[in-house]
Amino acid sequence: MFLGPLLIALIPGIVIVLVTWWFKKKGFSMFIRLIPGILAVISAFVLFYIGFVNIRGFEGAAYGILALFLIVFSIVSLVIARDKKTVTNQYH
Repeated sequence: MFLGPLLIALIPGIVIVLVTWWFKKKGFSMFIRLIPGILAVISAFVLFYIGFVNIRGFEGAAYGILALFLIVFSIVSLVIARDKKTVTNQYH
């Protein structure tokens, strides 16, 4: 039961993490780097609400598990976005 929603959440999750990493690599502002993670959290809450209120049952539980995995990917994305760039000393 966990494998299906996990595999479905892998595609947008990997895209979210890669877009956040690319934004960080290009040096965009913090707001731009946080957008993919914030959109993932919003979509996860919408999926959970749809699964809990409208669908219910086992299929609704699958929507809830999908939302849980999307939240995990969005937390990873937010950590990547907030990570400070470390500057190494060249003259060391």
